[in-house]
Amino acid sequence: MSTQPQPGTKAPDFSAPVVGGDYAADSTLKLSSLKGENVVLYFYPKDDTPGCTKQACAIRDGWSSIAKKAKVFGVSIDSAKKHAKFIQKYELPFPLISDEDHAIVNAYGVWVEKTLYGRQYMGTERTTFVIGPDGKIKAVLPKVKPDEHLDQVLKALD
Repeated sequence: MSTQPQPGTKAPDFSAPVVGGDYAADSTLKLSSLKGENVVLYFYPKDDTPGCTKQACAIRDGWSSIAKKAKVFGVSIDSAKKHAKFIQKYELPFPLISDEDHAIVNAYGVWVEKTLYGRQYMGTERTTFVIGPDGKIKAVLPKVKPDEHLDQVLKALD
């Protein structure tokens, strides 16, 4: 388990499958290719679950506000195929990154031990990283609540 990058440090680069938004099926995103842009990477546990759906739909509903300020990417360990279904079902205007090999969740320190009903397991912690045009972390929003996420991101981008 690694630690999370902190504000002022360089965002860990990665290359991963991405689907949705401006990306065609079978596309790959390299984070460093977005230098010069504000980037929001929001990590979430699983497509089409209640909290994750609420979080994604809040970004969709606030898209006109956030799209002017940053490139937004959801990141989970789900496959690109599952992401495509999730995007289509909820008409999400932004792309989702597939991290099936857990390289990104590990690099960002969000693959953590969780407990649900007394059972311990490994999973993705709902955390958002705002990355500035210089490729450095501007803000870290740990353990965000789906209802508050959009407002927190917009505030971090101001």
